[in-house]
Amino acid sequence: DAPLRMAIIGAGPAGFYTAYRVLTKLPTAHIDMYESLPVPYGLVRFGVAPDHPEVKNCQDKFAEVASHPNFQYLGNIPIGFPEEKGVLPLESIVPHYNALVLSYGASRDKKLNIPGEDTLKGIYSARDFVGWYNGNPENRDLDPELENAEEAVVIGQGNVALDVTRMLLSGVDRLRGTDVTEYALENLARSRVKRVRVVGRRGPMQASFTIKELRELLTLPSVSFHPIPSPPPPPPTLTSTFPRPQKRILEILHRHNTPPSLSVPVEKSWSLDFLLTPTHFHSHPISPTHLSSIQFQRTLLPPPPLAYSPSAPTTLAPSHTTLLTQLAFKSIGYLSLPLPGSSHLGIPFNPKLGLIPNENGRVVIPEETGPDEGFKEIGTIRVPGVYAAGWVKRGPTGVIASTMFDAFETGDAVVEDWISGREFMGYVGGGEEGEKRGWKALEGEAKGKGVRKVGWEEWRRIEEAERERGKRKGKEREKFGTVEEMLGVLE
Repeated sequence: DAPLRMAIIGAGPAGFYTAYRVLTKLPTAHIDMYESLPVPYGLVRFGVAPDHPEVKNCQDKFAEVASHPNFQYLGNIPIGFPEEKGVLPLESIVPHYNALVLSYGASRDKKLNIPGEDTLKGIYSARDFVGWYNGNPENRDLDPELENAEEAVVIGQGNVALDVTRMLLSGVDRLRGTDVTEYALENLARSRVKRVRVVGRRGPMQASFTIKELRELLTLPSVSFHPIPSPPPPPPTLTSTFPRPQKRILEILHRHNTPPSLSVPVEKSWSLDFLLTPTHFHSHPISPTHLSSIQFQRTLLPPPPLAYSPSAPTTLAPSHTTLLTQLAFKSIGYLSLPLPGSSHLGIPFNPKLGLIPNENGRVVIPEETGPDEGFKEIGTIRVPGVYAAGWVKRGPTGVIASTMFDAFETGDAVVEDWISGREFMGYVGGGEEGEKRGWKALEGEAKGKGVRKVGWEEWRRIEEAERERGKRKGKEREKFGTVEEMLGVLE
């Protein structure tokens, strides 16, 4: 008869939408949301481009969720190992809840695994660059050397790659009214970048950017687009079968695939370079610790009509090409990592895919076929009371809307399991089953380990201070770039 008590790890869109769904269908549930930073919203705060403020409107819905009397925000609580100070172990949290939802996102970049990637200066992760100009404390000290190069190469052709390109080519005056950080504006003002190449290993039909992002970059003021070698257009009979996004992207690229008008002065430019696979970052002969060029191997698509498939494979061609640049950004995707201590609690993780194995959000343990046959997912065993949502559930793809529907699926699974009487989490290490006490049972241990919890009202004080700082600079907010600055507001 006791109400469901649920812990959510991660205060991004997936976590909030899961909480919203559960509280809508099960208003008696009690939800505690744990976040490692003092501030909530995850990717909405630190990943959405500053010049796309409309995407952040979902924060109003999240604030509405936080106002529910059975919801509690627990910021500034990193999850770590028992022997660490300043963290709370997962094994301490689990016994005090019926359900655990893991929605902590993707915190690492995929790697190219090519020479020079980890040793040369001038090579940056797109994720780190986006976090840097958005005020993520993790990336505060990145300070990219934008004044060292007139040409930059972005490896990858997704929306994040186009965001990075747009930030490099946008005039600083265009960005001043946004919530881009002041330290980023100062650095961007010193930038010498005039041209950006956005490179992908496949063709335009396989690129993962969206119509909106492509159109916005193609219409950026005082920025021209270098024409791409135009392959023969698909026959009308085939084009009619394409999904609408593919057809629109083809139309937009053909419309803009003309030499720029000489009568319109342009300061900067960009290009989409297809069918190139990076193989080597080369150092500078005079400054051997810095990037000077990137070697690519050309790739080939299969003959039509397979060449127009979004999943068309590529083969390596014998020829190579080299692009001279002292500035490169890798935008090839993110990976989630397992939470410290999760394996000891029987929570599985697939390191190759960077995912928690699950079925519709229910965390499951893939069965093994035996030592002689290797690992094969032929069946699944549900981990009682443990769920996943967001990128750690399905991978780092999609937009806010797809994250919402994905989180709703997980929320529905929680409610369905609870109402149907399925098994949920028991006490770890024994003890009598009874009503879970959630955060109340953890406060003493948290204080003893030096954890300083930030509640929702305290977050609102931090937010108000950011808005005041922004008002003085004529912008919506000026984010604090370090955890110490955030906590300083509260002290």
